[in-house]
Amino acid sequence: MDVLRPVLININGRIYRKNPIQEEDYEEEEEEDYSYSQTAVEQCLDEPCDAHVIEQTEKGFRCAIDVPSVLYKYIIGKKGETRKRLESETKTSISIPKQGVEGQIVVTGAQRAAVVSAVTRVEVLIDSFRRKQPFTHFLSLALNHPRVQEGFVRFSEEVLERCRQDAGVEGSIFQNPAKLHLTIGTLVLLNEQEVTRASELLQQCQETIRDITEGKALAVEVRGIEYMNDDPSMVDVLYAKVSAKDGSKKLQQIADRLVECFVSAGLMEREWDQVKIHGTVMNTLFRKDPSAEAKRTQGKLNGKDREAFDARNILKEFGEFYFGAFDLKCVHLSQRFSTDCTGYYSSAGQITFT
Repeated sequence: MDVLRPVLININGRIYRKNPIQEEDYEEEEEEDYSYSQTAVEQCLDEPCDAHVIEQTEKGFRCAIDVPSVLYKYIIGKKGETRKRLESETKTSISIPKQGVEGQIVVTGAQRAAVVSAVTRVEVLIDSFRRKQPFTHFLSLALNHPRVQEGFVRFSEEVLERCRQDAGVEGSIFQNPAKLHLTIGTLVLLNEQEVTRASELLQQCQETIRDITEGKALAVEVRGIEYMNDDPSMVDVLYAKVSAKDGSKKLQQIADRLVECFVSAGLMEREWDQVKIHGTVMNTLFRKDPSAEAKRTQGKLNGKDREAFDARNILKEFGEFYFGAFDLKCVHLSQRFSTDCTGYYSSAGQITFT
């Protein structure tokens, strides 16, 4: 890592530098098996933090932190070693609710600086392990209009008819037509409070998005396919291109503005300078799990866990395939691995263009 350009992490809207560390990669195990030798706790910078209220009490100072219960184990550590180390190094006391009970982690200490230090360390440690969690929700634009679904079914049938002989091409790797969508960005929301916060933030973006669409539905078309790696004979994901019918950049502006808003709030990580405007039509993850969405940069699957397919003939034969056009009217906060009554993902919130 370039010491002049350290990794930055966003915690509750505050930006912290993170020193290089060596962390063990934790699998899903029992709580008592979580331990480490060097962690972000030992390496983080004790910078002043005003993201939380430090209360003065009769015995000193106190600060309460909202932490999802699924992350308690990372603060507790193996046999409580992590909490003991934090308490010892900062001369504070850290109270953690019982596992599975949503509540607040409370840090108390005789000195305000000690409480601030402990809170910062807890936040950095939580952020480190939060990044290891698979995403739970995503901002989406539904592409499952009946006309597009019809076009997609025709596409899949023709691909299987003409290209089934190509390596790795089979029916199981096609997207579910009812779940065709464009992913704007992914989120890790670990309890109802975080889901509510994300939903409220989305509502706050509504007027900004309506300004872009001028209070109207946005006519879009789904035409053409593309891939993103450098070898068309070894493709894992094939995408459909999506664009505004009037040739404007409104769709790109909507996606980028939403990502900007959620990144600024610390609810999303920026993956690209601009959102990639496309919808998945074929994904080798579906070969093993038909309900899986593209895991993007997260998840534990790697190249050895998925069988790529040869897309050269598909790109040649269907490079400009027309899936359909429709009026786009809303943005969803979609829940991963879910299905609503229409066959699309269950929504935890949405905003409309009109």
